[in-house]
Amino acid sequence: MYAIKALDESTWDAFAALVEANNGVFGGCWCLGFHEEGAFRERRREQKLARVRAGTAHAALVFDGDDCAGWCQFGSPEEVPRIKSRAQYEKGATTQPDWRIACNFVGKGRRRKGVATAGLAGALALIAGLGGGTVEGYPEDAASVPAGFLFNGALSTYEQLGFTRDRKIGKHRWVVTKRVPAA
Repeated sequence: MYAIKALDESTWDAFAALVEANNGVFGGCWCLGFHEEGAFRERRREQKLARVRAGTAHAALVFDGDDCAGWCQFGSPEEVPRIKSRAQYEKGATTQPDWRIACNFVGKGRRRKGVATAGLAGALALIAGLGGGTVEGYPEDAASVPAGFLFNGALSTYEQLGFTRDRKIGKHRWVVTKRVPAA
């Protein structure tokens, strides 16, 4: 039903069109909020494009025909060091993952149609192609949080794709992990 493509210069225009159609995503973040520079600086579009060109921004883009319907951002802890509930996360951390799922976004009018699941599955496939490793995500229990605030995606989506709960780091937020073999 959906096609997955990596975020790169060839898919940039479709990614940018989705971000622009959704008010820059979460108030203009441009999916920079989990990168070192954070989301709330000037020239966010240009900063994201520079990261794409440098190969330091990874995402599985979900395409419905020619339209990008959503994405699942991932990266190494160095690429996406900023996570929600950081202080609580660090209290229970014992090891660093190889990869983090940083953001799972679905455009307006496309929610509850499998786009988030396709994006997360696509990110796992891209991670496998990049050598695999331990993947960590920080989803919310969707039964307790409005869909518009599920920056990292829903806990049920992660569990459906084989992630296991590690520990709770917020009222409704979990650390989940999965080992992804290299492709």
